Amino acid sequence: MLNIFTLANGRLFQEEIESLEELSRFHPIWVDLESPTLEEKRWIKQYYGLSIPEDVMDEDIEESARFYEEDNGELHIRSDFLIADDEEPRTVRVAFILNLVNDNLKSKGVLFSIHDEDVPVFRLLRMRARRAPGLIEDAKEVLLKLFDADAEYSADTLEGIYIDLEKVSTKVLSGDVTDVMAGEVLGAIARHEDLSGRIRRNVMDTRRAVSFMMRSKMLNAEQFEEARQILRDIDSLDSHTAFLFDKINFLMDATVGFININQNKIIKIFSVASVALLPPTLIASVYGMNFELMPELDWALGYPYALLLMAASAVVPMWYFRKRGWLK
Repeated sequence: MLNIFTLANGRLFQEEIESLEELSRFHPIWVDLESPTLEEKRWIKQYYGLSIPEDVMDEDIEESARFYEEDNGELHIRSDFLIADDEEPRTVRVAFILNLVNDNLKSKGVLFSIHDEDVPVFRLLRMRARRAPGLIEDAKEVLLKLFDADAEYSADTLEGIYIDLEKVSTKVLSGDVTDVMAGEVLGAIARHEDLSGRIRRNVMDTRRAVSFMMRSKMLNAEQFEEARQILRDIDSLDSHTAFLFDKINFLMDATVGFININQNKIIKIFSVASVALLPPTLIASVYGMNFELMPELDWALGYPYALLLMAASAVVPMWYFRKRGWLK
């Protein structure tokens, strides 16, 4: 899918392109390619003179090679963006190519973005740019606003984790944690821990991308200050993610502790039962030794007496355990 974005009266407008002729009618500042076909890549090369590298979406590319500048002035940035899906949270690799000097662009420059699936941050920026005139002025501003929206999206996701963990805390700290509830809580904690880790990795990647833009000296004074503000926002997220990891670890330990308590209750029942049944077992063993002279052979009430003695020997330990509070 090939979408272009143009500026008109300070607003960002989106157009979906289905042919090379349509592409030639616009002068965009942002060209977005979502799972581009070979034909769409050919249009980009034919009209803009831009060859999209074959390894542009490779996941195994070295970290040090994700930010670089070509000899012709093209800036290449490969950054990960978070998708906080409830069922499958993940990150999506997005390749940016910022071209500011090519004469075929017929504008101040164009930002090219290539990715395999739709990114929530992109939708957020498109919505804001349509509603807020003057939010974006050029291609560099688009890239900065994307990273700014990415940091805000991560912050919103962290806030959602806060809310969910408060619900989990209410369940855990209620004190009545069954094994079924403990399993549900551990599953929720594991999901939040995974999402928190992805957020931390995402903001780290965004910090590196923004720092690269600042070092490349491509930003004007106002954009440079905006980039510094993005870095400050990202720094503030680090303390929140650290707090969340501490809270997750506490809830994990508390839940595991309740599981151990439930297991100890079961073990205690078996321990009490085994101790209480020791005297009856001893009496039954003595009466089952088949001596030549057994009381029951000469006494008609021998067997009832033995059964009564066994029952009494079991009740007395249970009464003692209950008195000491060990059966509660």
